[in-house]
Amino acid sequence: MIQQFTKEGLGMTAYEFYWCDGTGKFHLIGLLPERKSNLTRITQESVMNWGRSIAGHTLDANSLYFIQVEL
Repeated sequence: MIQQFTKEGLGMTAYEFYWCDGTGKFHLIGLLPERKSNLTRITQESVMNWGRSIAGHTLDANSLYFIQVEL
């Protein structure tokens, strides 16, 4: 089993991306593990940019959501 940990030996921060299909149902479309060592450089915009890149042009960017999770 492979495990990833931060330099401090603690859990890792990640972002789960969801798409709302218009009927109120949310679908998981991807997971972004955070690899930046300086967490203060992370912005909501930078996280959403990655989400838009995995969603492609077929999904409405306004229907994308993310939550921050600790792994």
